[in-house]
Amino acid sequence: MFDLRPVAHVIGILVAILGLTMLLPMIVDIVEGRDEWHVFAQSSVITVLTGGLISLATSNATTERLSIQQIFLLTTGVWVALPVFGAIPFVIGATEARVVDAVFEAMSGLTTTGSTVFTGLETLPKGLLLWRGLLQWLGGIGIIVVAMVFLPELRVGGMQIFRSEAFDTMGKILPRATQISSSISTIYVSLTLACTVCYMITGMNTFDATVHALTTVSTGGFSNYDASFGTFSGSAEYVASVFMVLAALPFVRYVQMINGNQIAIFHDSQVRTFLAIIGVLVVVTVSVLLSVFPHHPEQALREALFNITSIMTGTGYASVDYMLWGPFLVVLFFFIGLIGGCAGSTACSIKVFRYQLLFASIKVQLRKIRAPHGVFTPRYDGRVVSDDVLSSVISFFVFFVVTLGVMSVALGMTGLDFITSVSGAATSIANVGPGLGPIIGPAGNFQPLNDTAKWILTFSMLIGRLELMAVYAILTVRFWRA
Repeated sequence: MFDLRPVAHVIGILVAILGLTMLLPMIVDIVEGRDEWHVFAQSSVITVLTGGLISLATSNATTERLSIQQIFLLTTGVWVALPVFGAIPFVIGATEARVVDAVFEAMSGLTTTGSTVFTGLETLPKGLLLWRGLLQWLGGIGIIVVAMVFLPELRVGGMQIFRSEAFDTMGKILPRATQISSSISTIYVSLTLACTVCYMITGMNTFDATVHALTTVSTGGFSNYDASFGTFSGSAEYVASVFMVLAALPFVRYVQMINGNQIAIFHDSQVRTFLAIIGVLVVVTVSVLLSVFPHHPEQALREALFNITSIMTGTGYASVDYMLWGPFLVVLFFFIGLIGGCAGSTACSIKVFRYQLLFASIKVQLRKIRAPHGVFTPRYDGRVVSDDVLSSVISFFVFFVVTLGVMSVALGMTGLDFITSVSGAATSIANVGPGLGPIIGPAGNFQPLNDTAKWILTFSMLIGRLELMAVYAILTVRFWRA
């Protein structure tokens, strides 16, 4: 049995840090003169003490290098522990949420999914609204580190193709994570501040601009209003679209740009493909809107750009009820949510690079059919792709489809209808946010679902955010025998 203490030590530190961030919404409630400040004071004490005691109790077991099993447990354990403690303010706060709803909301926040079970958001204390935004912001920066450090090391879903692209410090996981975190923190904070300022210029008040900047840059999608981004219109939608795109690009390219390689991001094939897909989808959607609905051209462009970018990046904002746009666009929106952004970004879902690798493999197979004796090798961004990367990508697609089917059936067994079951499973695994249909569509939320369905969706958000196999691996008997 491998040593669990180094894993518990790191998780304890992160839990304690989460508890310290609860002081920010506490300060907001104090400034607002609301009595709810004590909710975050109590939550902070509970979280900091628990995390601190766990960290202190296991401090003598720290090591610079973690085993593969320990890394698997760390990546999964963090995303299990943090939502549990992040849910405390929802249980004892103004929402008085039941445990299932509170954990669902916290998991949706930290995985940057954006699905919500709360209504009447406009009436909630500002501290709770800020907490929802902070959960997504912390989850966004956390998943960048996971995608750049841990998943490539674990060879999950083809991510090993990026092992040499981040920083050449292989071997020592924790120092490497610290180095990468410090490098991307400046970029992440700068994007957030810039987004806040831009939102304020469009007319948002300081609080709305801050919270929406937190959930935009993290591609999370939590809003301060039940109508989501439909509360705002015009230039704010363009600002959101720009920053959602920026957040869905690989952050390692930003690091390279800061270090002098100003054109690194434009040489990345997944970036070019991602932007091209958005462009094509916007043109198609605008054409449909103009031909079917009496849209003004600027309104059609704005709504198409915003909602397509939101769904494809997994942000999950909605400025209109696109369920009213007709069956073609509804089906289109379902599938673009399964595309996602770039690897090493805050965006979620399958990711563009996996589709590129899959199509490269298909192209090679088609060429071999025409020329059986020919020697063809799949390439990605000019490099030869190894068999283990292709195998990992194909396995990921299989796992994704199988998981989608199993979760859809499981949700159906709880009594949900077909559309709600399938779209709910898809939006949770892909961490998109809204589903389809009158219940969980862009005009609804997840509150009406039964408790069993909410627990299933909570688990789906976890495994989707950690690229499926990082979670599945620790559920096998062989993992614990290693």
